[in-house]
Amino acid sequence: PQPKKKKKKKRKAEMSPLLLPLLLLSLHLTTSLASEGYAAQVEGVKCRVLEKANEQIVSLSASLDTTQTLPSFGSLADDIVSAAVDEFSSLAPPSVGDSAKTSVYDRKLADLEASLDAPLLVLYLRQLGQLRRRALARYEARKAGSSEYEAMSDADDYFVSQAEEMTRSGGSSTWDYEGERSGLRSVLKSLSQSSRAARDAELNAGRQQGTAMQYLQMQQQQLQQMQMQLYGGSSPWNVGFAYRVPDTNINLQGGYQQGRWNAVLSCVPDEYASMLGPNGFVNGVGPGNVGVSVNVNL
Repeated sequence: PQPKKKKKKKRKAEMSPLLLPLLLLSLHLTTSLASEGYAAQVEGVKCRVLEKANEQIVSLSASLDTTQTLPSFGSLADDIVSAAVDEFSSLAPPSVGDSAKTSVYDRKLADLEASLDAPLLVLYLRQLGQLRRRALARYEARKAGSSEYEAMSDADDYFVSQAEEMTRSGGSSTWDYEGERSGLRSVLKSLSQSSRAARDAELNAGRQQGTAMQYLQMQQQQLQQMQMQLYGGSSPWNVGFAYRVPDTNINLQGGYQQGRWNAVLSCVPDEYASMLGPNGFVNGVGPGNVGVSVNVNL
């Protein structure tokens, strides 16, 4: 009889305990390298798009001087950011459903929008400051022909309407004009209070002047009453005259005032003789070269 052959038992393939960690590490390294390569590509696209958009922002800033306001600034800022986002989306490599690459893509896109939003926000705040000054000038021009309340309301409405057009619709929460509006209202309130104080002071001065005039009139009436008591009445007529004897230095002046006559005789050279001749005035208005002045108080 032939000897029986021994059947060899097949051994199951046994995995080394160090092989699984090595495979996992290799897979992680491969994924990391792929993510880093994808991040580098997306970063390059972001830098090129950002450089191009920054040129547009610099050009927009140069076109705005220190006094100019641009009502369409908000739409222009939105157009710059939207164009940059569209260009980034078209040039960046696709993530192909990879969660790691998708995370990198979203992060770079957010960085791009933030990098563009910051310089545009600076221009926006500068525009709001200029707009506030224009609203104050509008208030000063309007209050001359209307009430303080109407002038303040008009300035505030003008600021709000212009600021809304300047604000980005897709901007961050920092694109807000309420702070500048609050400052404008505070200044308008201060100006209104100053104007009111000036008017009150003017009215008080007018009242004081009126009181002083009334006091003087009372004093004058009392003086007139005393004169009437002392002199037995007074006349509303005041008469004065002056006469110079021709070819002499003799001058006669007289007058009648408040019931009393007075006369003055003087010897004074004629000061106009050098200009009018040696005889001075030789022809008067009335007869006899007599000058008469009459004042009537009613």
